[in-house]
Amino acid sequence: MQLGQGPAGVVVTSADGFDSATPAAQVPAQSAAVPRATSPHRARRRRGGPGHSPALDRIAGLAARLLSSSSAQVSLLTEVQTVAGGAGLPTGVLGADTPLSESLCAVTAALGRPLVVADAEADERVAGLPPVTSGAVRSYLGVPLIADGTPLGALCVFNAQVHSWSESDINLLEQLAASAVAELELTALNVEAETSRLLWELAIEAGGVGTFDWDLASGKLSWDDRLVEMFGYRRDDFDESIEAFNARVHPADRSRVSQALQEAIDTCGVLEVEYRILLPEDTTRWVGARGRALCDEQGRSVRLLGAAYDITGQREVEARLGRVLESMSAAFYSLNRDWRFTYVNAEAERLLGRPREELLGGVLWELFPAAVGSDFETNYRRVMATNEPVSFDAYYPAPLNGWYELRVWPSEDGLNVYFLEVTARRAAQEHAEAAALRAGLLAEVSEELSSHLEPQAAAKRLARLVVPTLADWCVVSLAEDSAHADTARGLQDVATWHTEPDMAEVLERCSEQRLGALAAEVVLAEATSDRPVAVLSNAAATIAAEVQDAGTRQLLERLAPDAVAVLPLGARGRTVGVLSLYNGAERGPLSSAEQHTAREVAERAGLALDNARLYRQQRRLAEELQRAMFTAPPEPDHMQVVVRYQPATEAAQVGGDWYDAFLQPDGATAVVIGDVVGHDVVAAAAMGQVRTLLRGIAADRGESPAQILSRVDHVMETLQVGTTATAVLVRFEQSADERERGITRMRWSNAGHPPPMIINPDSTATVLAGVEADLLLGIEPRARRIDAEVILDRGATLLLYTDGLVERRGQSLEDGLNLLRDRPSSVRGSGSPTLAVASGHEGPDLLQSEVQAVLCDGVVAHRGRGQQQRPRQWGREAAGTSSACEPVSL
Repeated sequence: MQLGQGPAGVVVTSADGFDSATPAAQVPAQSAAVPRATSPHRARRRRGGPGHSPALDRIAGLAARLLSSSSAQVSLLTEVQTVAGGAGLPTGVLGADTPLSESLCAVTAALGRPLVVADAEADERVAGLPPVTSGAVRSYLGVPLIADGTPLGALCVFNAQVHSWSESDINLLEQLAASAVAELELTALNVEAETSRLLWELAIEAGGVGTFDWDLASGKLSWDDRLVEMFGYRRDDFDESIEAFNARVHPADRSRVSQALQEAIDTCGVLEVEYRILLPEDTTRWVGARGRALCDEQGRSVRLLGAAYDITGQREVEARLGRVLESMSAAFYSLNRDWRFTYVNAEAERLLGRPREELLGGVLWELFPAAVGSDFETNYRRVMATNEPVSFDAYYPAPLNGWYELRVWPSEDGLNVYFLEVTARRAAQEHAEAAALRAGLLAEVSEELSSHLEPQAAAKRLARLVVPTLADWCVVSLAEDSAHADTARGLQDVATWHTEPDMAEVLERCSEQRLGALAAEVVLAEATSDRPVAVLSNAAATIAAEVQDAGTRQLLERLAPDAVAVLPLGARGRTVGVLSLYNGAERGPLSSAEQHTAREVAERAGLALDNARLYRQQRRLAEELQRAMFTAPPEPDHMQVVVRYQPATEAAQVGGDWYDAFLQPDGATAVVIGDVVGHDVVAAAAMGQVRTLLRGIAADRGESPAQILSRVDHVMETLQVGTTATAVLVRFEQSADERERGITRMRWSNAGHPPPMIINPDSTATVLAGVEADLLLGIEPRARRIDAEVILDRGATLLLYTDGLVERRGQSLEDGLNLLRDRPSSVRGSGSPTLAVASGHEGPDLLQSEVQAVLCDGVVAHRGRGQQQRPRQWGREAAGTSSACEPVSL
């Protein structure tokens, strides 16, 4: 339903549902307010005077909160619109009047049904209205306030943004509108009562009260002129006898009035009676009489003095009030100070479930014992004690079994109570909140489980997510890739969670024994089922019957499950696990909505767990593949070589980092470390090509590192390897003289790789960064490459590494080198020169290892063993030359 400004006034378009437009109906601007059949002062009376109503403010605030709207208001319509209540409104709006031609609520009242506007700015029929053009209203939902078939105004919510309204939104606002109408009706009652009181005072002031004096000894009854006139006599016609009085009393009331007179005379007490009199023109008048009997010395009544007054108007108002109370859609009753019912309207009679005859005169606490000690008693007694009204919501158990919204205010005689049954509204609110929780759970399951690459970690997180939203406690079981000794047919309980911390340990112990204690066919059924299995009641006994171990049965008895739902966690045609949801007797079985959510959770969890399983398999395969590319380190007599390889924590767990060590034909030891660009299987394959090329070329001749790298560059171009790589190639040489002096000559060439580091015997470290690195391999085969040379003392350590060791997020290369240089003792060896080769990606602390290795993708540590006898000679010394190199291998 939408509105706009047409040539003849406000244009209103109603719609079936939310947005399907039907032909527009034009409502003249002047008639967009309440129809002329409604008197203007009627809405004023229901408003209770000028300004606004706090009670209507509360209703508007509730509407704004429940419908997630920024603003809400209750508008009353007469010649103008008056905002009688609101929430989220600008200062000065409450109580203010605006023209009907500028009012969206006027259109709502004229339609007599909800007005729905999703996007006012985009609707040309609404764009011209001032609330829309000012930007205050972009979306609007209004419901008319109708009493006795006549619109009084509207309850509406609106936002400054586009918003679509649902059927449930409309229904909820209509329920709140009923509360607003009831509030206005109650206000009207108070206004009527006040009017009656003023009329009565005016009647007294105008001399409408007459007096009487009955001399009991002589029987003379004296009336003043007002009373004579009230009874329809002329002074000459009234014979001052009790018979003249009785002649005017209505026959139906005569006996009751006589009894009241006699009781006052017999007791020398008070007379208080109301009765009807019949006037000569066949009209009836209600009269109220108050008086007192005067006694002589013997205690006998001798006179009866008093006053009588016309209460016809009061009785008519009371009758009207009674009719209004009876026709109200809200329940209403009154209690005296003894907590007895003095009035009950028809709706209260219906909601309280007892006939009026039983309620009237009955004590509240006796008729409704469940109210004792509840919010009802607490609030009722507070109102009685403080004389201040209260509003609250409360639940009354069977036989009423419902939620009620109550307003209680004091009166001279006791309490007045107005209440509405809000069970449906409360249920709708709780349903919406539960649905939001379940939707949030599904989103959280998808987000949380997709971030876990280990199935067991994902299962533990799943257990915590579903409790307590779906169950009191749960068990998550995984189907292993292959059977293990501690599993039952490949099914293993890996995660549990309980709402009660005291029972968490019991549940964990039970899960450790559960599968082993269950009958084999039960476990097999869990592991192979492709649909949920549910036990709706007495689940403890059902499960215990299948448990073969007494200890496990005792644990089950302590857990006391009453209902259980077992859901398979499946994906890609296989069951990867089982989610078991348990509830105690207090919560009962899963509702249909919870079952639906549980199935969706199981589907998403199954896919996430299967992804984690596949990732684990892929990672294991990738690790084995990459490790298989590296040869096992040799063990020469004078050298110790230790290899440690720590894979990366991302992607497919493989990359282009590589290392190698071998002997050249002249006896020198060659060590190389490199990094092929990329971090995937393609990079690993390219790494294998480059490593093989370099190993074969270096092993063919006793060339220097620069010469070898140049040849590798040429061969890569010839074979069209099509990749780039960094590398540091080191060659160790040692003549007989250098061996006696305890030194080693190291030559190296760097193709764009992080610089080597020397850790001296005194634990100081030197980064070999003085020589500028050459171009990477695979870019320009004719690039000039140079050799650098350094002398190493006995006990020195050479550390080679890849960029992952020193380059991390948020850390510069210089900071990484400084960190590595400041921790030399972690990788330093002793005795003969030590070689350490490290390659890696980002990871944990990279300088912690028992083998003096650097933790990351991979580490090679090489330490000399001192002056041991070598089994054979290598290189030039073996060939009879004067120069020899200690063999170094990896």
